[in-house]
Amino acid sequence: MDKPWGGELIWAWTDRYVGKILTIKAGKRLSLQYHETKDEWIHVIDGRLRLTLENDAGEVEIRELAPGESAHVPTRRQHRYEAIEPCRLIEVSTPELDDVVRLEDDYGREGTSAP
Repeated sequence: MDKPWGGELIWAWTDRYVGKILTIKAGKRLSLQYHETKDEWIHVIDGRLRLTLENDAGEVEIRELAPGESAHVPTRRQHRYEAIEPCRLIEVSTPELDDVVRLEDDYGREGTSAP
């Protein structure tokens, strides 16, 4: 599925989990968002990713992930993915794909769960 920041391929979808491959164009970023129910893990396949993620204390931290590195994005944590260079990552999550609360969005989708 094409997205304004790149694209996603859903390769597994069951009542217990979903597996995706996200392709993010260099300099593009996804919404600053959180999920009410959805829990996810990401793993960088190639490229470099800037991960913005709210920590346990409610503070937003930014870190870089390189190929082979992973991160857990717990439920209700603000987060954003941004490609420093073209990158692909695997996302494995619980199956609530429409559970997106967008706080900021470069493509005018704030407050929606629109693709």
